[in-house]
Amino acid sequence: MNKFLFFCLGVLLPLTAQAQDTRDHNFEVAKQLETFNAIYRNLDLMYVDTLDAEEVIGNGINAMLRSLDPYTEYYPASKKEDLKMMLSGKYAGIGALIRYHQRLKRVVIDEPYAGMPAAEAGLRKGDVILQVDDTLMTDKTVSYVSEHLRGDAGTSFVLKILRPSTGKEMKFKITRRNIQLPEIPYYGLRPDGIGYISLSTFVGEPSKAMRRAFVDLKQRGATSLILDLRGNGGGSLSECIDIVNLWVPKGVTLVETRGKIARANTSYTTRLEPVDTVMPIVVLVNGETASASEITSGSIQDLDRGIIVGTRTYGKGLVQIPNIQLPYNGNLKLTSSKYYIPSGRCIQAINYRHAGGGYTERVPDSLTHVFRTLHGREVRDGGGVTPDVEVKPDTLPNIAVYLDRIDSTEVMFDFVADYIARHPQIAAPTEFHLTDAEFAEFKQRVIDSGFTYDPVSEKRFEELVKAAQFEGYYDDAKAEFDALKAKLKHDIASDIDRHRQMLQQMMENDIIMAYYYQAGVLEASLQSDSQYQEAVRLLNNPEEYRRLLSVGN
Repeated sequence: MNKFLFFCLGVLLPLTAQAQDTRDHNFEVAKQLETFNAIYRNLDLMYVDTLDAEEVIGNGINAMLRSLDPYTEYYPASKKEDLKMMLSGKYAGIGALIRYHQRLKRVVIDEPYAGMPAAEAGLRKGDVILQVDDTLMTDKTVSYVSEHLRGDAGTSFVLKILRPSTGKEMKFKITRRNIQLPEIPYYGLRPDGIGYISLSTFVGEPSKAMRRAFVDLKQRGATSLILDLRGNGGGSLSECIDIVNLWVPKGVTLVETRGKIARANTSYTTRLEPVDTVMPIVVLVNGETASASEITSGSIQDLDRGIIVGTRTYGKGLVQIPNIQLPYNGNLKLTSSKYYIPSGRCIQAINYRHAGGGYTERVPDSLTHVFRTLHGREVRDGGGVTPDVEVKPDTLPNIAVYLDRIDSTEVMFDFVADYIARHPQIAAPTEFHLTDAEFAEFKQRVIDSGFTYDPVSEKRFEELVKAAQFEGYYDDAKAEFDALKAKLKHDIASDIDRHRQMLQQMMENDIIMAYYYQAGVLEASLQSDSQYQEAVRLLNNPEEYRRLLSVGN
């Protein structure tokens, strides 16, 4: 009897403590909500200015969500279209990337998309947007212009532009269409029987496009595959399951999600017969490979189905319920669970809530845990997918960053736009190159424009001078400081010559984009892509490929 009583007490005490914790939590929730309501009622009654309830309370809601993670978001009724576009990848508009031109102080066309209304109407890179119907677009922001270019599919408007290359104002009648960028901007059969597929998103139905592309490559003689997931930010979890299913058998569990509530706990298993379970595969990844892309690459790695090449992926191991209905037509996208890939690991790299929230921290490598692939290779959790073969991409020199993104003279943008205006057509993507004379023209334009940039070394030098002055060393070393300053002073002409290869490649890609769109740029860029070249090398060396997939490689 005493043992039975002791056992009952041992069971009841934890249950009692749990019930007390629940009551305490519920009381704290009610207390804080009542306090919030009381604060707003007093503000609304007595604050010196009239409050905009949507703005003030909306700011409070967004601040609350920001303390959690960047993927839990509130969409009021006014932003419902943003949520719809995020979930579907579609919007209605003209199908063109626009940007703000620093020198002109105007919004201009940057990149018309293939087969979309902007390209079909004849809009070009550099066209200055002046007017949408009767609404002037001069002195407006990119977001303002974008809102007016978008609208319901099937609606038409008159777009007035200025074409700088001719100085003429032009009008185009454009009918908006549903815009969705291609899930596969380029795929093709490369030398040595290597198939290449670039997958840009998991939004929409990319698994159907992937199946068609992969079957087509096999029929054309592909004996191996490079799947490029670099820059792919993810999308639908079920789509990535169906894509991995192309290469792994039916009935394999690829993902398990685990959360607080029962409906957040789900297993995702391949449900179709595969297309090919033996073809060698290399997956290219980088720091912008995220979410569903990481499930795809991580599953292929965990199942020893292929080799991962590139740099460590982003590390998003969280799953969202995308569309929780709220009062007054609002919606909530809510992080509900973490996902775990075949080895049992979660690749979430950042703790968004730590010690009560308020800041984030990246999981250090020392705190990650070891897991095993299907054949026993060691992999780790907590930091994205680490590639089997790390290959860092070429980095942009500082001058290239400034010329492409920060330069207020917009000299590189204008050179490309003028080149396009002068050339009705160019050579094929893999054969097109700027001549020495054309690059010399660009170089002279940069010099004549008065372009300057801020090298990192000069900034560090100034910091060192201030530190030396503060600590009293500067006067004794002034001659050395002066000599170093003279050496660090940049010469624009020599900097352009030093980095010609990168600068020329950037401009060639921009020019190719105008004629052959994303497909052409991808095809051309593979020629100088170090990560792609390593993938090719591995697929052409079967013994090394097999060794990397073996235990103790």
